[in-house]
Amino acid sequence: MEKQNKKKLAPVLAAAIFVVLAVVLALVWHFTRPAPAVGAKHITVEVIHKDESTKTFTYDTDEEYLAEVLVAEGLISGDEGEFGLYVKTVDGETADYDVDQSWWALSINGEFAQTGVSATPVYDGDAYTWTYTVG
Repeated sequence: MEKQNKKKLAPVLAAAIFVVLAVVLALVWHFTRPAPAVGAKHITVEVIHKDESTKTFTYDTDEEYLAEVLVAEGLISGDEGEFGLYVKTVDGETADYDVDQSWWALSINGEFAQTGVSATPVYDGDAYTWTYTVG
């Protein structure tokens, strides 16, 4: 009888451990993500299109994260996922990885971004670059 109770308890215990781990990971992510700057900021965004033409945009914003600025301005769009916005379209040009392995690469002050656009904090004077990339 005791053996049967242990077998019934195992899935419940496993589910409880999973929930606790998920909460812990969410808390770690929340407290370790890059902190945004508060207040007015002036940023520059350069877009390098598939044909290698470039366009530069400047924005003054109080937003804390890059996705908030660029979506509100209509510069980028994409699909929301568990890791934030997956950018598919920048300045009206769509990259479709499923068609030709193209995607938009984000750089910050000349360095490849280490965070997604939804988790990238905005700081005064930063320069962002979106580059149409294949492969």
